[in-house]
Amino acid sequence: ALTQAGIWHVRTRPYTPRTNGKAERFIQTSLREWAYARPYPSSALRNQAIGPWIDAYNTTRPHAALGGITPFQRLNNLLGNDS
Repeated sequence: ALTQAGIWHVRTRPYTPRTNGKAERFIQTSLREWAYARPYPSSALRNQAIGPWIDAYNTTRPHAALGGITPFQRLNNLLGNDS
């Protein structure tokens, strides 16, 4: 699928913020704001909670690294779909 799309998978060394900073930051944030933000009675309920959290993370939560806008707003700006 990647080849058909003309893209390739680039691997980075784990736990290397210099080359993997965005992924490492996302993991830290998800652990703090989703996984351990409150106790879940079961893994199934924790799994159900990740979908809404990811949606909020990308569409309503401002990101300092993006100048206070959301990733969704940033993507729309890059695609020329400003609203």
